[in-house]
Amino acid sequence: MTELTLVTGAGSGIGRATALTLAKAGRTVVLTDVDEAALHETSHLIGGQPAYVLDVRDTAEVERVISTIEVGHGPITHLAHVAGVLVTGSILDTGPAAWQQVFDVNVHGTVNVLRTAGAIMRKRQHGAIVVVGSNAAGVPRAGMGAYGASKAAVSMIVRVLGLELAPFGIRANVVAPGSTDTAMQRSLWRDEETGLRTVLSGDPDSFKVGIPLGRIAEPSDIADAVDFLLSERARHITMQTLYVDGGATLRA
Repeated sequence: MTELTLVTGAGSGIGRATALTLAKAGRTVVLTDVDEAALHETSHLIGGQPAYVLDVRDTAEVERVISTIEVGHGPITHLAHVAGVLVTGSILDTGPAAWQQVFDVNVHGTVNVLRTAGAIMRKRQHGAIVVVGSNAAGVPRAGMGAYGASKAAVSMIVRVLGLELAPFGIRANVVAPGSTDTAMQRSLWRDEETGLRTVLSGDPDSFKVGIPLGRIAEPSDIADAVDFLLSERARHITMQTLYVDGGATLRA
């Protein structure tokens, strides 16, 4: 049967770009997202690839959907996990509900997908996993306490998972984007001109450096990194984080 690449969060932004890039590279992809309309739009863009509505927070739903995909379409051998949410606000002013939302999706949702897909790969002793994290996992950012903490947790989870799966020949890595031109990024801007200028040049008031390369990432830049780490070209790379941020973290 045809080997499958599962792409979560495929409805928009980096997830959609990842689905398009992987399909263009010749992979057979299966798509999931919590947004049904956006999900099916992505599926249409790549010729009607299988698509399943999925809320990664729901453990039983994750197990059911992945089982359905395996039975109906073939073995999942590669995973690109992109699903995630962004909530901003200072630590002292972010309420419990917002913290819960961020960790439910970004941490618990990630673990739900990794546990289910990873167990399948371990049984077959074959596969590769890439999780899209964030450069905010490694650098403190004002207003991103919950988000940065969730992505830091994900980074360690993937590193440990990579260690545990290495004896089975399975790799697990993180792609850590910086500012990327998506609807999520633009939601942080007061207006397009000021927002973009601040991203590129930095903001001393919030202790944020700019982007040394002088450009904001396109979603396809992140997708290309995911494609590389899933491929055999990266066959000796595991437990690593690949920053795709134009140098914005100064590799801190």
